[in-house]
Amino acid sequence: MNATMVECVPELIRRFDRPGPRYTSYPTADRFVDAFGADAYRAAIARRNTGGVQRPLSLYVHLPFCRDVCFYCACNRIVTRDGARAVRYLDYLAREIELQGALFSDDPRVGEMHWGGGTPTYYDVAALQALWNTLAARFQFAADGEYSIEVDPRSVETDSIAALRAIGFNRVSFGVQDFDPDVQRAVNRRQSEERTLEVIEAARRAGFSSINVDLMYGLPRQTLASFKRTLERVIAIRPDRIALYNYAHLPHLFKPQRGIAATDLPTPEAKLELFALAVELLGAAGYEYIGMDHFALPGDALAVAQRQGRLRRGFQGYTASADRDLVGLGLSAISSVGASYSQNCRALDDYYLRLDRGELPVMRGLELKPDDLLRRAVIQDLMCHFTVSKKAISVTYLIDFDGYFAPELEQLRELEKFGLVTLEPGWVSVTSTGRFLVRRICMVFDRYLAGAPDDGRYSRVI
Repeated sequence: MNATMVECVPELIRRFDRPGPRYTSYPTADRFVDAFGADAYRAAIARRNTGGVQRPLSLYVHLPFCRDVCFYCACNRIVTRDGARAVRYLDYLAREIELQGALFSDDPRVGEMHWGGGTPTYYDVAALQALWNTLAARFQFAADGEYSIEVDPRSVETDSIAALRAIGFNRVSFGVQDFDPDVQRAVNRRQSEERTLEVIEAARRAGFSSINVDLMYGLPRQTLASFKRTLERVIAIRPDRIALYNYAHLPHLFKPQRGIAATDLPTPEAKLELFALAVELLGAAGYEYIGMDHFALPGDALAVAQRQGRLRRGFQGYTASADRDLVGLGLSAISSVGASYSQNCRALDDYYLRLDRGELPVMRGLELKPDDLLRRAVIQDLMCHFTVSKKAISVTYLIDFDGYFAPELEQLRELEKFGLVTLEPGWVSVTSTGRFLVRRICMVFDRYLAGAPDDGRYSRVI
């Protein structure tokens, strides 16, 4: 759906904009429990190919190191200029790869991989090549797989971009956030437009099949005029995808954000205007609204997958790939295997201690119940396709949709009065007006939120 076909109604957004999960999973990661450990993770792997159903793997590799702190950051990262610390981490990561690879030796096929952080390009090309080789020794990479890496334009030489492509990466994501110097000073991320354009053009020359640019609205000192200039410059670059993230100011949860003065932040009304401006300009430029905070050109794999009903949402956001078991490698990385989620240790010392003992560094996780799987399917359909077939859900999960979700349908009828959804005998559909509030609509089906107070753990929907 072209972004101009998605209706941004400020009055409705103000009414329904409340804190809520981003639904990269259901149940969300804050529901994981410490009782789920390495043994439970192994059991989930043992069951993954039962019943003759075999799914290729998706790998996520977390490289947490950064040279500087960006004040808006909410990632699990380690800021240091000590290269020895980063090298040591790779040694331990290799140990985990050995342990994890052995568990998947009967079916090591990988069709998708993403390296994130932190700043993966904190490391030089030789170190990244060595890490790729370590993974390739344990896993079997498909020739037509999607292999992506996050790149900070400030930390990579232009000729290194071609080297990343030669290693095997075919998709790349560049962090920009905002080109305005005043905004950059406020968030401690000084990044010239010229430098950014150089590395993006280098990625084009190198033959990357998809180029993504990350932007953020709601940053300190951001104005309509300054953000319009950033948007126009990015649109002129013509990346295949644009991720437009909502800055969530949660300094009680994320220490770096304490470097941002609350008085420098846009008002809620101004933030909504920034969002509406981005939607307008991206739509006029031909970008299609994928969902949540993602936009893509019509020929991009995400847009094609959405039109064909193949779009999926996971811990790395939207993907055009088929449903796969996800194996997270590295500090705080999350795995999704079968009907389970698990997460590695978040503290570096704990991660190292587990591996020194020869143990998997699984810190917590969750075994999904039948109700979790059912609700996950409904939320997945809403997040990716903005519609749910009651019959499909009923047949797959052996329920009567209207009976099972009677309380939820009552809540949806209230949202229907405001034009956010339409309820038909066989369908629940999100309207063009409701698409920007799809997180709020999904919250209706989240049983973990029922009666729970807002305790500051979630960002606002818009």
